Amino acid sequence: MTAVTSTPAAAAPTGRRRRRDPGTVLLGIWGVLGFLFLFFPVLVIVAYSFNEGRLLQTYRGFGLGAYVDALSNSAITSGVQVSIYVGVCSALVAAVLGSLAGVAIARRAGARWIGWLTALLALVLVTPEIVNAVSLLPWFVTLGTEWGLTPMNSGILRLIVAHSLFSCAVVTFIVRARMAGLSASLEEAAADLGAPPIRRFFDITFPLMRPAVISGALLSFTLSLDNTVLSSFVSTADATPYPVYVFASIRSSLRPAIAAMSTLMLLLTLVALALVAVVLVTSRRRTGEGMSLASTLAGG
Repeated sequence: MTAVTSTPAAAAPTGRRRRRDPGTVLLGIWGVLGFLFLFFPVLVIVAYSFNEGRLLQTYRGFGLGAYVDALSNSAITSGVQVSIYVGVCSALVAAVLGSLAGVAIARRAGARWIGWLTALLALVLVTPEIVNAVSLLPWFVTLGTEWGLTPMNSGILRLIVAHSLFSCAVVTFIVRARMAGLSASLEEAAADLGAPPIRRFFDITFPLMRPAVISGALLSFTLSLDNTVLSSFVSTADATPYPVYVFASIRSSLRPAIAAMSTLMLLLTLVALALVAVVLVTSRRRTGEGMSLASTLAGG
């Protein structure tokens, strides 16, 4: 009996690199140039925040004087405090209401009122912000003066309600997208085992939708920080957020102190992203839930 020997197929040379397609290279270069075009103004503001000149356009040398001026300016610090407080509160409101609405839309898709709720939330997203601002201002005035609801005269409360209006719709659609891709079998199994609805929500539903809730709350916070149109209409003299202060300041001259505080606000946003990443990594290690920061921001 003769042994049959098979010759192995010639392996491809490992030392030779695969030639890149010129179109792919050009597309990559175009993408890098596009990102540089978008983020270069931010880098310029960060660089000019260390300007010792009196005006932002006039560079007089490197220094930290702009940061000292920004932190010692009561108008700037007050505006930042208002923006952060309103951003946190609106994020919490949007996370709670938007999460509940997102679960309801995903789990009750056949209900008749779901279509009306979805259309209403979509209308909030597509309505121009200036229209919302013009409509909210007389409504708040009517509630605070004619109807006797004095809390609506507070600029802080007006800002929270106005910012939460748009953020709730954003969180709702993010949570809905997350829950639509998850099977309801685990919730049904828990119901068969006798778990009450509140227990099923906190033990099963909420852990599944947690990445979407975190991403929605973070997005709501950042949207609130840079909201200028709504804030300029509904804010009051005792509650002026930082974007409104900046918008009023650039009418005369843009000083390095504003660039310095804007850099600190950018740093705050990056810290918030880092905290979210830490929370997700910790959760993945404890529960084995393989969610990354990128998938969380996408609501996945």
